[in-house]
Amino acid sequence: MKASRRLSNVEIAAQLARTADLLEIDGANAFRVRAYRNAAETVAAHPASLAVMVAEDADLTALQGVGKDLASAITALLCDGALPQLVELSARVPLGLLEVVQVPGVGPKRAAALWHQRDVTDLASLERVAQEGRVADLPGFGAKTQARILSGIEHVRRHHGRVRLGDADALVTPLLELVGEAPGVLRAAVAGSLRRGRETVGDVDLLASADDPAPVMRVLRDADAVVEVLGSGDTKTSVRLARGLQVDLRVVADQHFGAALAYFTGSKAHNVALRQRALERELKLSEYGLVREANEGEREEVVAAAEEEAVYEGLGLSWIPPELREDRGEIAAAEAGQLPALITLEALRGDLHMHTTWSDGADDPAAMLAACAARGYAYAAITDHSQALRMTGGLDAAKLARQWEALDRLEEERHGKPPVLLRGLEVDILRDGSLDLDDDWLARLDLVIVAVHSHFELPQAEQTSRIVRALQHPQVNLLAHPTGRLLGRRDGYDVDLDAVFEAAAQAGVAIECNASPQRLDAGDVDLMRAVRAGCRVVINTDAHSVHGLDDMRFGVLTARRAWLEPDQVINTWPLERLRGFVARSS
Repeated sequence: MKASRRLSNVEIAAQLARTADLLEIDGANAFRVRAYRNAAETVAAHPASLAVMVAEDADLTALQGVGKDLASAITALLCDGALPQLVELSARVPLGLLEVVQVPGVGPKRAAALWHQRDVTDLASLERVAQEGRVADLPGFGAKTQARILSGIEHVRRHHGRVRLGDADALVTPLLELVGEAPGVLRAAVAGSLRRGRETVGDVDLLASADDPAPVMRVLRDADAVVEVLGSGDTKTSVRLARGLQVDLRVVADQHFGAALAYFTGSKAHNVALRQRALERELKLSEYGLVREANEGEREEVVAAAEEEAVYEGLGLSWIPPELREDRGEIAAAEAGQLPALITLEALRGDLHMHTTWSDGADDPAAMLAACAARGYAYAAITDHSQALRMTGGLDAAKLARQWEALDRLEEERHGKPPVLLRGLEVDILRDGSLDLDDDWLARLDLVIVAVHSHFELPQAEQTSRIVRALQHPQVNLLAHPTGRLLGRRDGYDVDLDAVFEAAAQAGVAIECNASPQRLDAGDVDLMRAVRAGCRVVINTDAHSVHGLDDMRFGVLTARRAWLEPDQVINTWPLERLRGFVARSS
């Protein structure tokens, strides 16, 4: 069977998620809505291309949560270019409501009420009725919700056109492979903010070297993922992908590749500083190279151009890792030979935050541990949700006891094979700062993660006091996703992070860099603040499936942007040192 367009898994997942939103707005059965949401999560995390699977007549029902109907729908999307259920729904549900559900405080159910009772069909009409005060009097809304919706509309507009790091990476990786395999290509690389590992990107820069740019440009223009060719010339082609992401490809001669890679990778401020440094040395820096300008009648001397490292060396600098190129002091550090030895993915010895079928995970503990073993981890923590988060099937004391019995049996079957299992729990911080588990059980756990999952609307002083109180509990080891943000969907709650980091440092609680591309929380700037306050950091995936463990690389990118070295991250430590850190209360 041949697909009409080779959509990426991210694009397929986005179509399934859009269908789920429209189904819920339309009042469909909750199980049907959940089926599409689960399928979207499965598809987004699946390592193999579904387009290739369909082309090879593979059985999509082998994927968890994908039944015959969904498999048929995905196949139709790939072969005919449209998801049948989405086409049917769009005939009766305004597609503008898909923007409305992105507004914090709305969601599909409220979007349906706004549509039916206030004729809201898009963001503009939502803003109009909210400004007119006609949202507050709807049942289940109120004045506070109306105010949140107005500020939420600004949030959506502010993030419009931004794509999360993980989504951009998934969309662009196959394009980079195509470009790299194009006729005559010698080198190819991602540049720009994606190479720097920014949490969201507005567009993507690709760079290739070749003697003849034309065949390379043609490969990009003809790529299945390309929806629109925005422009194409001798040295640059710009295209738009299905998610609205713009990709710019530049092709240069190989002798200029290093200079071009440096030029198109650095932030604007970093590049300005480099050019100024060049001028101070009577040099000129551009995408074509670092050159010494010649006197009249003489030729310019090329100092460096082919290799990126040589460009920095020609400026009297150590090579600066891409993640640091934000003009945050990296140039002075490179000049002084004081750049950090940044953390790497290979330095991590374990993952200390993951969920299983005991709460809202897709895979059982055995599968999660096997996947951790395949990654070479020395230890791994099973940390399902506590009971307060009922939608996740969180664990109360009785369910936790049953889980431990099951883990005992699993340990017997594993016969001491790595990774070492650490028994933990992600415990909710309740509104008053108390914890969602009794002290006896907290003391028995190897690892206690605390997190906020409710009451996001609290004033800053109350939110801060709540979290600080939780950190002061003697059994707490890690603070998960400290701001509660969901990139592109929800801003973090209002909290004094400096006070939180100070309390965490005093209590010996590590601050999480949550590697999920939906969170990347704490972000790079906040991680720098945490370290300055004296905190240790932990990079965790918060994985809800074995595929979610692959997100660790995005957390490492974020930590590198924060200038972190391995010793500052506790899950680079040997097990005994880690045990000493988490046993602070004994």
